[in-house]
Amino acid sequence: MSSPDLARAAQLIRAGGIVAYPTEAVFGLGCDPMNEAAIEKLLALKQRPPEKGLILIAAEFAQLEGFLKPLDDEVMQRVTRTWPGPVTWLIPASTRMPALLRGRFDKLAVRVTAHPLAAELCRRARSAIVSTSANVTDQAPARSAEAVRQTFGAAVDFVLDGPLGGSLRPTEIRDAISGEIVRAG
Repeated sequence: MSSPDLARAAQLIRAGGIVAYPTEAVFGLGCDPMNEAAIEKLLALKQRPPEKGLILIAAEFAQLEGFLKPLDDEVMQRVTRTWPGPVTWLIPASTRMPALLRGRFDKLAVRVTAHPLAAELCRRARSAIVSTSANVTDQAPARSAEAVRQTFGAAVDFVLDGPLGGSLRPTEIRDAISGEIVRAG
């Protein structure tokens, strides 16, 4: 992946665009998590009900902190032991972030990604980014840049092409407070 492509994708995210990019298992759709118009556009593209909430990915935990309530040391250690990596955690959400991110829940789904391209996109965007599978709700997620283009065409502002991370299933989701597995990986 060329540096100009990464720079362009990050610039588009900062400007309110929707970008598709490879993740651990499938292509994701992302946007600026603080831009409510971008989030609404992304939800409309996917035909995803807003009450379901979204996942944020980051290159490091510091990019997620402003979206979350502080965790006690024990819970924080449980979470950070799995990062960077393919575990998404449900963590109590800050009230200062857009409600569209958490949907009907009081927790936000977050992950520090181990996928090198997705992590670099977060670094260049200078923020965590929304990460939801690149598909229309109830359809199979895109596993290639071409599949993203076939599904969404010009409705996606940029497709950052690159290899998937090698996982065959979506990331595991766990509740940070209880440790309960909500979705098996």
